[in-house]
Amino acid sequence: MAIREEEILVLKPSSLGDIVHTLPAVRRLKAARPAARIRWVVNSEWAPLLRGNPDLEEIIPFPRAQFRGLRWTLPFWRWARGLRRFRPELALDFQGLFRSGLMARASGARRILCLSDAELLNRTLATQVVPMRPEEHAVDRYLRLITALGLAADTPAQFPLPPGEPMNGLPPGFVLLHPFSRGEGKSLNLGQTLRFCRELGDTPVVLVGRAEADLPQFPDNVANLLNQTSLEQLIGLIRQSAFVVSVDSGPMHIAAALTPRLLSLHTWSDPRLVGPYDPRAWIWKAGQILHRPEVTARLARCDESPRTSDMQVIARFVLARTEEVARR
Repeated sequence: MAIREEEILVLKPSSLGDIVHTLPAVRRLKAARPAARIRWVVNSEWAPLLRGNPDLEEIIPFPRAQFRGLRWTLPFWRWARGLRRFRPELALDFQGLFRSGLMARASGARRILCLSDAELLNRTLATQVVPMRPEEHAVDRYLRLITALGLAADTPAQFPLPPGEPMNGLPPGFVLLHPFSRGEGKSLNLGQTLRFCRELGDTPVVLVGRAEADLPQFPDNVANLLNQTSLEQLIGLIRQSAFVVSVDSGPMHIAAALTPRLLSLHTWSDPRLVGPYDPRAWIWKAGQILHRPEVTARLARCDESPRTSDMQVIARFVLARTEEVARR
């Protein structure tokens, strides 16, 4: 049954990478139903990702920090009930977690769709549970909610991210390095980070992301912007860079949505599921550098971290790619 061109509520509050992965689904929905008024519930800190998105009627910030502790349920329910004012005909629960299931039901939406890997409560509250395949990339899993609505599935995936905020004073042709992740076992260590920067020689490196510890002086070719960039500035830096190297984390997913000039470093995570969606981007996995379609099931199961000596190989690969960019 095709959806009516009315109010649609998108529930995907977090995380950064998952929001990026959901963008093509919403883009395809709006392209198929241009008169639909789509509103997206998103955690307040990630709202800049959706700013200026042409597919959205409104961004609804979710103040998640206000609903912590043992007594979060009642104030959360009152907030969620406020979604009724939009009178959504359809709620798409891309999150599949307890709170998004409650949001969908509290909104009063007549139809609620979620994926089959959602939590039991969400599947119980939904009017339609859409089967998904565990071996699919996250982008393709989320697109299943759109094809389940009877909408066309033959348009290419598009990621309408904001332009970002350019940063002045940076050297041209720089490599953007994002070495640290909050995800356990995903980060480079300090020695690997320093080795990579040194191996690039005179090629400028801009270091971004979050670092909890005090770090030593970096080589002269490094501009250290750790803990100093906003989300908008990060997007701008990715657009400015000649090449991006990132561990598997939210900034990597932003880069993957913006450019194929990317090397994504994977330890235990499966790049077939969460690696760069663009098949032209590059992946490091268990000592090999290749494209996502070339990752085998056997390779995906490896959980090796890069060794310090691997950083020389990675740096040489990146230098070759930046030389290609410079020649264009």
